[in-house]
Amino acid sequence: MEYKETKETLKASNTKPPLFKSIIALYLWIGMIQFNILVLVVVAAFFLPIRIGASILALLVLLRLIPINPKSKFGSKVARFISKNAYGYFPITVHLEDEKAFDPDQAYVFGYEPHTIFALGAWALTDRAGITPLPKIKFMASSLAFNIPVLRHIWTWLGCVPVTRKSFIKHLAAGTSCITVPGGVQETIYLERDSEVAFLNSRKGFIKLAIEMGSPLVPVFCFGQSQAYKWWKPNKTILKKVYDAIKYPLVLYWGRFGSPIPFRVPMHIVIGKPIQFKKNPQPTYDEVNELHAQYVAAMQELFEKNKAKYGSKDLQLKLL
Repeated sequence: MEYKETKETLKASNTKPPLFKSIIALYLWIGMIQFNILVLVVVAAFFLPIRIGASILALLVLLRLIPINPKSKFGSKVARFISKNAYGYFPITVHLEDEKAFDPDQAYVFGYEPHTIFALGAWALTDRAGITPLPKIKFMASSLAFNIPVLRHIWTWLGCVPVTRKSFIKHLAAGTSCITVPGGVQETIYLERDSEVAFLNSRKGFIKLAIEMGSPLVPVFCFGQSQAYKWWKPNKTILKKVYDAIKYPLVLYWGRFGSPIPFRVPMHIVIGKPIQFKKNPQPTYDEVNELHAQYVAAMQELFEKNKAKYGSKDLQLKLL
């Protein structure tokens, strides 16, 4: 998919990719989760003869052990195919409050909200997508994804890295900006149908890392993402217990025709101005809290200032 720049908006061209290509791209991108867990594992374990089921499970383990080459030519082709056909499916539009505020030689920490079922819009900000003016940007995703066969290769090719402290420091030190979703998958526990939820009040680790590395903090909000899936979840108390046990909330979700393919809804990602501060390898408790408060306030302002503009005038943002 080609991208064009207008004043302070970077967006997809008006030409939509063929639907069948979009579906293939979306399935490779996010459908592999269900394919591995629901189809292969469940079917192999409970519905196939023991020998065949064991062979399938052994194959999954083998695929899990195959090393990942982030610079693979084949991987680059897969990533280009997904970027061209998946992001244009919605489509996704990126709006910069102030493009001139960004230095291409500077590494930034992008705090993206909301997570909802999947942080679909965040992927469009990576260097693989080529929309933003920054040449090197990685998306910090749940480490759990890098244990899922095939998916781990695809997400790596798409510019995704595990959300660990070591990975964060490594990429920021190399001049690569990092996109993180502070609320993470835990946000899905608190999903509401009539409001956006950002689980931010206790999430300060990324703030501390930003100060340690001297990487300006950037608030980012995606409008429209919450409409990409329908969902059902059990009682919040039960959901919390499940999350505490397996570190993943069991929320049932579905898209078009009950499949993992999301509904075709336009998304608008608004990137705020970078919050500048003084680098400190050993930030104090007060420094972290002060920058966290600035970030939360900037996120609220970004949401309120843009919600009517991008079709969400009656929506409320709840900070938890």
